[in-house]
Amino acid sequence: MCGDYDRPVTADDRLAELGIELPEPPQLPFAPRLVPLLVHDGIGYLSGGGVLDVVGRVGDDVTVEQAREAARRTALYLLRVIRDELGSLEAVARWVKVLGFVRSAPGFGEQPQVINGFTELVVAVYGEQRGLCARSAIGVAELPAGLAVEVEATVALR
Repeated sequence: MCGDYDRPVTADDRLAELGIELPEPPQLPFAPRLVPLLVHDGIGYLSGGGVLDVVGRVGDDVTVEQAREAARRTALYLLRVIRDELGSLEAVARWVKVLGFVRSAPGFGEQPQVINGFTELVVAVYGEQRGLCARSAIGVAELPAGLAVEVEATVALR
């Protein structure tokens, strides 16, 4: 065989195939004392992130679809952190754990559907084998800056 046909499709390639450009990280209205990605013993710990233009309580003033899209965009932001900090999305061998926080109205119980927006984007980029991971989606009373969704993640590195 000739050319690049033998080469496996990388996460960076898949992102390009999907026509997705990674956005600039949002400028936070506060100064957290943290690093966006901490690497220790081959594991990458991604600090919680979210999009600043979707605020409020899901199930009250934010719809499930709006929150799901915020979770998807949060995945793009965390992919940008990976690329900026490690040089390539291929630095990730596998997604290990995702923890999603959904600022929820009383009685709201669809947190898993919201965080599916994050998980589905990661699987689209990395595939089932590397992208589908352990996950928790919980409802919380408040999040920083009024965010509707915040997600943190743990990845195994190459």
